[in-house]
Amino acid sequence: MPAMTTIATICARGGSKGLPGKNILPLAGKPLIAHSIAFALAHPAIDAVYVSTDDADIARIAAQAGAIVPYLRPAELARDDTPKLPVIEHLVAHLEARGDTVLRIVDLQPTSPLRAREDLDACLALSAHADLALTAYDCGFNPYFNLVEQQPDGTVRISKGDGLTTARQAAPRAFGLNGSIYVWRRAALRHAAAHGLWSVAVRAHIMPASRSVDIDTADDFALAEWLYARQHPSA
Repeated sequence: MPAMTTIATICARGGSKGLPGKNILPLAGKPLIAHSIAFALAHPAIDAVYVSTDDADIARIAAQAGAIVPYLRPAELARDDTPKLPVIEHLVAHLEARGDTVLRIVDLQPTSPLRAREDLDACLALSAHADLALTAYDCGFNPYFNLVEQQPDGTVRISKGDGLTTARQAAPRAFGLNGSIYVWRRAALRHAAAHGLWSVAVRAHIMPASRSVDIDTADDFALAEWLYARQHPSA
């Protein structure tokens, strides 16, 4: 395998409590994970696509879709509570140990099949000015306006600010992370894997809500199917 500079990573654990087997459930005629693999393979900036999984069925289907699955993920990186950053770092370090050069990592969430080419293009452009470029969307909630936190006595109060903001338009802009795309500089990924995502400089590309569905439940899957059909009427 020749050396490379930009890779795509897709992390897909076998266990899912909300929707069992979700990463390989069929969406529009092909396994869910295959949509993210095809998306990455189609982009000229990406040199290779790698999948990190602990599941043999996911590994087989990912390989059939054109991704490289260099190993089955070790059990200590496949628990319910395993953070994603150490998993990506583990994969990149494995590639570097065999002699590959990785300068930029495009991490794609396999449960986000509705992203568009323009979303990745925007993140790649932002990555020239940040350690990490990621995607977010206007989720309709704002900690200054309509998000509350429960207090020790059981009451609730506004999450941020003094609670005097009465119009959404007057509140500072806030967005929800949708997890769809992360574009990392190599050194920043290494640092964040040890110190946390917010230890590096981050910029965000704002996606529409219609492309921001993250599939975790059967209802999410049904919504993604409906939106996918609307966005791909000839598929």
